[in-house]
Formats: sequence, structure tokens, C-alpha cells
Amino acid sequence: MAKQKVSKTNAVRQLDQNGIPYELMEYNVDDGQIDGVTVAQKTGQPVETVYKTLVTTAGPGKLYVFVIPVAEELNLKEAAKAVKEKKLEMLHVKDLLPTTGYIRGGCSPVGMKKLYPTFIHSAAQELQTIVVSAGKQGLQMKLQPAELMKITRATYSELTQSSND
Repeated sequence: MAKQKVSKTNAVRQLDQNGIPYELMEYNVDDGQIDGVTVAQKTGQPVETVYKTLVTTAGPGKLYVFVIPVAEELNLKEAAKAVKEKKLEMLHVKDLLPTTGYIRGGCSPVGMKKLYPTFIHSAAQELQTIVVSAGKQGLQMKLQPAELMKITRATYSELTQSSND
């Protein structure tokens, strides 16, 4: 599936090395609009199939990665429960690049500097394909949720706040 001539990110290299089929989608970031819902529109993907990667911390050396639908918010209480920690907070943006190798708006769950415990919102199980960052702003990758689970050694979990909370 990957035929495009795009500079390879760590995420794309890892998929290639593991023989995982994927499709790359580029989008323009010149307007500064890199939020997930806008990215879904720019790539022509249904918003419910586009997921964002969030990195949290429970203190020094305790990092957790959450992959959730772009139109939803991470429920930090549910996330903490999923990782068996008392409390989680978002990793500070300035710590993202040195910790993961990725920047805000280009953080992929695949190919981080280390394989951190990763959790994917359970709704992804219902999808044929999932779209996540390919490791830089302006580049998304579409693959099967099971393949994403395998390469990140992720666990499915309920992670978002419903509007009924």
C-alpha cells in the first residue's frame, strides 16, 4: 500500500520493518490548523476513524500513551485506572520531543524512542481501519487497528469522557 515518496519517519520505518500494510496521507499544515478534527477533514477521513496520540505521566519515568478519537477528550481518571496509577497528568509539551522523539501534532503511537505502555480506546475495535499520526505534522497513516495493537503492544480500554459524565 505504501507507494508515496514521503520522507520516512520512525513510525513508517517500523511499519515497513514489520511488514505491516498501511497507507500514508499528507495534508497541508501551512494554515496552522493541526487539530484532529481538522486533520480528518483535510485527509477526507471520517472523523470517528481518526485518532490522536496523547502522552501522560504518573511521575518521573512513568509514561503512558493513549490513542483516542480526535473529537473526544481523555478521561484522566479512567486512564489512571487502566494503568493502575493513582493519578495521571498530560506530559508537558516541552518534554514531548526529548521523551518520544515526536512533536505536538506529529506524535505517533508507533516508533517512539521507547515502547511505552500503550492503550487504544476500545471503540477502535469496531473499525476496519484507524488513522493516526505517521510521526510528523502533515502526515497521517491508515492501518488496521489489530496491526496498530500488535506493533505498539497496546491494550484496548475505555478512555474518554462521555457527554453523560
